[in-house]
Amino acid sequence: MGLERPVALSCGEPAGIGPDLALSLAHVARAYPLVLLGDRKVLAERAERLGQDVRLEDWQDGDTALSQGKLSVLHIPTEAPVSAGELDSRNARHVLQLLETGSDGCRDGRFSALVTAPLHKGVINEAGIPFSGHTEFLAERCGSQQPVMMLACPGLRVALVTTHLPLRAVAEAITRARLESVLRVLHGDLQRLFAIEQPRILVCGLNPHAGEGGHLGREEIDIIEPLLADLREEGMRLIGPLPADTAFTPKSLAQGDAVLAMYHDQGLPTLKHKGFGQAVNLTLGLPIIRTSVDHGTALDLAGSGKADAGSLQAAIELAVTLAENQA
Repeated sequence: MGLERPVALSCGEPAGIGPDLALSLAHVARAYPLVLLGDRKVLAERAERLGQDVRLEDWQDGDTALSQGKLSVLHIPTEAPVSAGELDSRNARHVLQLLETGSDGCRDGRFSALVTAPLHKGVINEAGIPFSGHTEFLAERCGSQQPVMMLACPGLRVALVTTHLPLRAVAEAITRARLESVLRVLHGDLQRLFAIEQPRILVCGLNPHAGEGGHLGREEIDIIEPLLADLREEGMRLIGPLPADTAFTPKSLAQGDAVLAMYHDQGLPTLKHKGFGQAVNLTLGLPIIRTSVDHGTALDLAGSGKADAGSLQAAIELAVTLAENQA
């Protein structure tokens, strides 16, 4: 069953590869309607630089055309001229307007899902706007109390208890309340979005060897193990806490539908090694569907024609699947 409402694609940082990736979709056969959120002039200039024959047309609410060679654009102008590969903090507000428009459009029913091309956190902060990432920004915009970052690629899903924290702050952030909230969101969205009736979740420990009986840390004994035992009593299928180097072995992964890692670099290196270029970043715990690419702005590739659209296409395909699961 096809989508009645379009997928919205935020073109992200205009000086990066976001516009290149968006334009690459013009000649991809697709069975879903799509609208680009970006500056029409930037897209036209990038298409000319890349030598791409793309018709850019103003999107009208209700437009679900699937014509190849044509892209519908909801025009959101930049504040300053854009040169490929050259960041300009004057355009930081533009990047955030793309996210606001996309998330608000999903909430009010104009869009089926929001897919986000990469942005540059540093240049947004340089503009004087506190910003830690898509996940946190969209959670605040949507009124979500507990967003959960998950990355997925063929054969592996990894969710995170903490995201963009310095390592020294991670242990204090692993509280029973936080871990319980994340597990409930992860369990619920594996059911709701992925249609997995009884999700099996592999839960990593925080410390090496999952604390080794308290010799390498007590977070497993004091926080993680008691909570998992309580949630198992409710019927959740939770395995762990496992040492991360055990959780990510093929034998362990075969027993689970997702892995919950305690911090960013505990879980994501394995996933990116396994699926970089095919991996998708998605935010659980939101009232909307949001997926994204698994890479950054790649300023050195902007306008070169060398950007790989594989992760973007995977992000859109997953967004479509999740939206259809909701229909």
